[in-house]
Parts: sequence; C-alpha cells; structure tokens
Amino acid sequence: MARNLDAKCRQCRREGEKLFLKGEKCFTDKCAIERRSYAPGQHGQKSGSRLSDFGKQLREKQKLRRTYGILERQFRKIYFEADRRKGVTGENLLQELESRLDAVAYRMGFGVSRSEARQAVRHNAILVNGKRVNLPSYRVRPGDLIEVAEGAKGQLRIKASVEAAESRGFPEWIEVDSKAMKGKFKALPQRSELPSNINESLVVELYSK
Repeated sequence: MARNLDAKCRQCRREGEKLFLKGEKCFTDKCAIERRSYAPGQHGQKSGSRLSDFGKQLREKQKLRRTYGILERQFRKIYFEADRRKGVTGENLLQELESRLDAVAYRMGFGVSRSEARQAVRHNAILVNGKRVNLPSYRVRPGDLIEVAEGAKGQLRIKASVEAAESRGFPEWIEVDSKAMKGKFKALPQRSELPSNINESLVVELYSK
C-alpha cells in the first residue's frame, strides 16, 4: 500500500507548524519545530520570496494532506466527495477527513498519532459496532461504536496512548470510556470545533480552478 515515507519532523518544518505526526514528542521541547522552525534543506533559513496565491493554496493543501496522512490521489477523491455533498464544501472536506476510521481512532486515543492509529486499524485491533474493520479509510457514521479489540487491550502502547489522550481531553463530537477502551462517534464535527489553523477555503479555491 502506498504511503508517505518522508521524515515526519521534516514535514512539519516544511509547513512551518506542528502537524502532530509523532505523538507525545510533539508536546515536548524535543519537537523539531521548537528547535528549528525554518524549512528543511540547504536554503531553509533564507527568507524566501513572497508566496503567490497559488503557492498559498498549494501549501495549505499539502499541510492538510500531511496532517491526515493521505496521498494526493486519495485526497482528491475525498475532496470531490465533499464537493458533491450539500453544505459548505470546506467544512464537508474536514468532516470527511475526521470521520475516517483512523482519524476517529486517533481522536479516541487508540494511537498516539494518526499513523499509529492507522496501524492499529490495519492490524485488526479496532472494532466498529463489534466487527473488525481493517480499512483506515472506512467512513464512521454518527452513532457508531468504536473499541479496541480484546486481544489488543493489553498492549502497552495503546494503554499509554489512551491515558495521554484522556489527560488532554477529548473532542466534543466523540464520547470515550478510557477504561473500557471504547467510544461513540456522536456526530460529525462542526467547523467551530476543529482547529483554527486550517484554512480549508484555500484548498477549495485550488480545486475549483
């Protein structure tokens, strides 16, 4: 299966902000952005030329792709699905991304990062409504129950991840029982509940050309 093999800290530095790709490390002073907030590469510290409108749109799209760990072809497909739905395309896009099973598992603390949550899904460690689902792109719907499979509940990495997520708190659109390692996807998130550092309108402008 195709995936992005670029170094995760390098991806964050390229976008100039934390994308939280390495779990708990992102919350410490070991984070690459804390030490080197400039772009990677030989000319990273030089002040580059001002980005064109297209450049800003492209960077925002790349940031969103990297945040959710999705390759270009799949991201484009998700965008056009969001565009076909009723409502605001940008908000629909974020809802499509947040309702993927790997994203929901991450939000519930079943992985310290989206990539680790994706791995848990692929390894049959996550159940949806009592059934094993190993497709990270599986669309979770409001009311679905997500839980860690019984055989995976003893894994130290998952236990530590759930504890860390509980200490930071969970989003409003999910409900989690950390001790039982299960939760409910209550509703699609509203735009006001999602990070303000994402400018999805730039992505819409890019694909609307």
